[in-house]
Amino acid sequence: MNNFENDILHCLTVLNNGGLILYPTDTVWGIGCDATNPVAVEKVYKLKQRPDEKAMIVLLADERDILRYVAAPDLQVFDYIETIAKPTTVIYENAIGFADNLIGKDGSIAIRICKEEFCRHLIKRFKKPIVSTSANISGQPVAKIYKEIIQEIKNGVDYEVSYRQQDEIIAQPSSVVKWKNGKVEVLRP
Repeated sequence: MNNFENDILHCLTVLNNGGLILYPTDTVWGIGCDATNPVAVEKVYKLKQRPDEKAMIVLLADERDILRYVAAPDLQVFDYIETIAKPTTVIYENAIGFADNLIGKDGSIAIRICKEEFCRHLIKRFKKPIVSTSANISGQPVAKIYKEIIQEIKNGVDYEVSYRQQDEIIAQPSSVVKWKNGKVEVLRP
């Protein structure tokens, strides 16, 4: 048994009840919620003091899940995803099945396939995509490790994952690319 089962169970309860979690990802610590629940998504925007037209990233566990949440994706994107080593968020057109307040005005959604063990377990067991936005107030510096997360954020979530709180490895945000017409445009290297 892995050493994060208790955290997974607590997260599942919170996510299923429309709450917010503070959790480690394959990049920086994130504020998460059910990406299909508009009330939960609104709570994240409010906690981050972020305008709701600013998009947030969604985590999925497997490439095939993209087929459930993006209408008619360009299948070449899967070849591209296979070639990247750094965690990379891809902005897709034609998002489906997400909370309306999570989808961009142009119908796009930012998705990252998460390879980190804890996140993969959580997403697979939740059976839905999970929002992942950096654990900071909008416009403030990104917390690269758990102990840099401000108390206001910690107080604003319903559950803080214990797993990896002691990590001192400095994390970086993901690269962000837009996939359109079979071509990749790098938005954040």
